[in-house]
This record gives sequence, C-alpha cells and structure tokens, in this order.
Amino acid sequence: MLGPALVLALCATGCAASPGTPTGSGTPAGAVASTGSVTSTSTAASAPAVPLKPGEVRVGGEVDKPYTLTLADLRGMPQTSVTVTYTSAKGQQTHSFDGVPLHTVLTAAAPRFDASRKNGALRGVVAATGGGDYRAVFGWAELDPGFAKSQVLVAVSQDGVPLDDNAGPSLVVPQDTKGGRYVSELDRLWVGTVDRVVDGGR
Repeated sequence: MLGPALVLALCATGCAASPGTPTGSGTPAGAVASTGSVTSTSTAASAPAVPLKPGEVRVGGEVDKPYTLTLADLRGMPQTSVTVTYTSAKGQQTHSFDGVPLHTVLTAAAPRFDASRKNGALRGVVAATGGGDYRAVFGWAELDPGFAKSQVLVAVSQDGVPLDDNAGPSLVVPQDTKGGRYVSELDRLWVGTVDRVVDGGR
C-alpha cells in the first residue's frame, strides 16, 4: 500500500480533480431564483448528473446555459392559460391549464442552433421525460410561436388546482388530439439537433 506522502506526491502531478457541478446563473428571465444548481457547459459532458430532487426539472442537452427549475420557479413567471380536449385511455377529457410556454423555458437555456444555416433552429428536437422514464419528442418548430399556431405549456395547475410540488409540472400540448405527449411528472428536457444522427448515417 502506498504511503500518504507518496499518494499526495502522485496526485500533485497526475490525479484528476474530483468531478463536480459548479453553480452558475441559469434562471430564466422573469423567473424567481431556482432552487436547483446550474451545471456549467465546460463540465456538463464529463461530470456525473446531480440527482434531481422531487419536483425538479433539468433543462439541458446542446445548450449553453443548462439549469434546473421547479414549480415554484415556473409560478414566478408570466402565465398562459389554455383549455384543451384530448382522448386518453380514460376516454375524452377536457381540462384547463395554467403554465409557462415550453419555448420560453427552453430558450432560457440558450440552445446551440447553427445560425449560419437557413432556419437552423428547424433542425432542433426536444425530448421531454417524465415519471417512470416516460418520454415524448417534439420538433422545435412545434414549440416556436414563430412557426406554430399553438403553444405547448409547462403546466403548473390543472382546472384551477395547483400541481403537487413533489410531482413537478406537466406538459400540455393543445395541438394534439391524443394525450400521449401530455408528459406528467416532468423531470427532464433535452434540446439538440438531428444533424449528428442524420449526417452520421445512424
């Protein structure tokens, strides 16, 4: 076994620093200060993901300002209301929701779309993950009010009743006739582009 002095000498020249997650300023404009920590882009690829607390949502992927937010953060932002009708395993449902446009939440993370390409953002995709590893995917144009007629919401209340803070927000997709992409217990939003997959031939 190496003695303490030798270990310290070796680490002084060759040991990698312990991975960590520094904090930064990633709170969206108009939001209250997030209760989660923001992962810096320089360590996002190598540092292990910090476990999420109940109700937290991590926004990341190919972005410059990944961050974590909660229902409390979302409630501090300007709200949009919508009434929707969709079908589910329980039959047809009609509900009213209040929340923040998903586009607003994602643009706060500064997605790295290629501005040199014509409509580079249209190469963007978003994966939303909820409780039990449920996942749904969106094209960026579905979320961008410059292209889409309806707004996908990150909901904080349903039919006037606040969602459970420990369960987290839910996605509401007004343009869908079925509720499959109404992701509940939302905990992760990933933004990226299809370029690597398409150009890589996978």
